[in-house]
Amino acid sequence: MSRQEDDNRQNGCGCGGHHREEHECGGSCGHHQDCDCGGNEQGCSGDCSSCSSHCSEPQAPPKAVLNQYSQIKRCVAVVSGKGGVGKSLVTGLLATLAARAGQKTAILDADITGPSIPKLFGLFEHCTGNEMGIFPLETQTGIKVLSINSFLENETDPVLWRGPIIAGTVKQFWEETVWGQIDTLFVDMPPGTGDVPLTVFQSLPVDGVVVVTTPQDLVSMIVAKAVNMARLMNIPVLGLVENMSYFRCDQCGKVHSILGESHLDAAAARFGIDAAASLPIDPAIARVCDAGALESYQPEGLEGFVAKICKQ
Repeated sequence: MSRQEDDNRQNGCGCGGHHREEHECGGSCGHHQDCDCGGNEQGCSGDCSSCSSHCSEPQAPPKAVLNQYSQIKRCVAVVSGKGGVGKSLVTGLLATLAARAGQKTAILDADITGPSIPKLFGLFEHCTGNEMGIFPLETQTGIKVLSINSFLENETDPVLWRGPIIAGTVKQFWEETVWGQIDTLFVDMPPGTGDVPLTVFQSLPVDGVVVVTTPQDLVSMIVAKAVNMARLMNIPVLGLVENMSYFRCDQCGKVHSILGESHLDAAAARFGIDAAASLPIDPAIARVCDAGALESYQPEGLEGFVAKICKQ
């Protein structure tokens, strides 16, 4: 590979970042789909921060389209306003409980720079593919999982990509993966309200979001950002999960609010969210996650929550 070709590849496009009218191929080669121009007729990716054009208003990126081998009935994004609240854990538990309830379930790990879903399920193989597309890995109970870690030579290799490339990768995962027949696909989103959440909300047919939080007052303020972003994108908030909500002593059974008193009910009422659930601080969770055996864990109080959000 030449230096120029390598530079172009790292820019995410065979054209090196030029717009369609500058393609020698005239835009017919398909490389422009990963270009900053987004490959649409107006040359717009919807990311105005990196654009030199002066449009009258932002243009949304084109909608992602599933391949002929995939059908997804419901797409639920799991979000948080900040990192460290256990969003990937909640995603894994929701998918596990949905699978136990008889649903055909999948997880798209959209946290490209911090993927942890494969580790939770003990998935260390690499994804394969052919002319049909990419084949996701499957957990012991049949949950289909696609994550960037399943493409890296070493699971500890960092992904040093800029926002538009990361967002394009998530869209590519949706379009080119052979998902098969799926009842509910959960998208494990990166924290915050940046490029990837915006791309997912604009490009993928998200039916609703689940917001993950913890009891602290500061996190409650961040939750408001996540909820408000979803509503600005006209996506319903299906539920609220408060992780690390309490600790139950295994000796006396007394409940301790280690991270502060729960704000779950108040937050749910404030935002008009019907479905709400809390998860305890439980050393058993750490053990099953470290062992890649999340599917063996029996969470408290999530079964009814999952049944509710999967029916909406």
